[in-house]
Amino acid sequence: MSADDSPRRRAALVVNPVKADAPRLRALLESLSTSAGWLPPAVWETSVADPGQAATRRALDEGADAVLVAGGDGTVRAVAEAIAGSGVPLAILPSGTGNLLARNLALPLDDPSTMIRAVFTGDLHPIDIGWAAITRSDGESSEHAFVVLAGIGLDADMIANTRPDWKRAVGWVAYLDGAARSLANSKPFRVVYAIDDGRLHSTKAHSMLFANCGALPAGISLIPDASIADEQLDIAVIRPRGPFGWLAVWRTVWWQNSVLRRTEAGRRIIRLSGESKSVLFERGSTAEAAAEEPRPIELDGDEFGEGARIRCRIDPGALQIVLPAGHDVTRL
Repeated sequence: MSADDSPRRRAALVVNPVKADAPRLRALLESLSTSAGWLPPAVWETSVADPGQAATRRALDEGADAVLVAGGDGTVRAVAEAIAGSGVPLAILPSGTGNLLARNLALPLDDPSTMIRAVFTGDLHPIDIGWAAITRSDGESSEHAFVVLAGIGLDADMIANTRPDWKRAVGWVAYLDGAARSLANSKPFRVVYAIDDGRLHSTKAHSMLFANCGALPAGISLIPDASIADEQLDIAVIRPRGPFGWLAVWRTVWWQNSVLRRTEAGRRIIRLSGESKSVLFERGSTAEAAAEEPRPIELDGDEFGEGARIRCRIDPGALQIVLPAGHDVTRL
């Protein structure tokens, strides 16, 4: 069969019309698909009833050769959940408040044409995805994907207290207001957890995070050694002690992780000052945590109600991510 007789490929776009300019992205994808010799793309819009999983499954069932997702972190999470393990390339068109996966991949945040062109001419790179099994107080359990991080405790409460109208107006800065309102009533809770080997640990904490990658907006490095392709989860236990405990947490996350670690002299200062007791870092391929009472849970910035237990695992290389040609992957 000659090259001209080869089946023509087709892309599918899953778009959140609340977060992204769906007509503009559709027109751009149609134009670039034609230029690349691909068939006209399929376009699926998300809804309240379907945040993206069902649309992605329909695209895969119809034989999409690549799936593009345009929306916030929740939309990216939903599409990633449905496409994981399929081998079909996933291209991210950042369109939300945090754009956390795009930031961790160092993708262009405001240039959709570059990412659409990458579908036809770019590179593919495998990355890990996380899965969180949430057990409710009545014993009901369900498992969901996350691409950035899962959390139980204060961080989930902060998400719940962030006002949607502020997110639309000022972007990720709105989370600072949510954090301030959550901190006012925050109390530590007893958490029992195990990582990989099953050995139990117990501590009082305000939050426990399970990260697939560690970069946040404004240059903040929550977990500086986290890699999205190392087949490992990075766990952070946030446990401020005493009236100045939150200052110690901020010093660790912002000053040490986000500033000092960038230079050899800074890393030497960290070694001399010793490990922080306000933030405990762990690493493993699986991790499980149980609280004395149900606590709020979030996955990639989406509320998932309250849970008594959360068990997270890493799924190595389950996503084939589209990157611009020649994109630097050494820091992923």
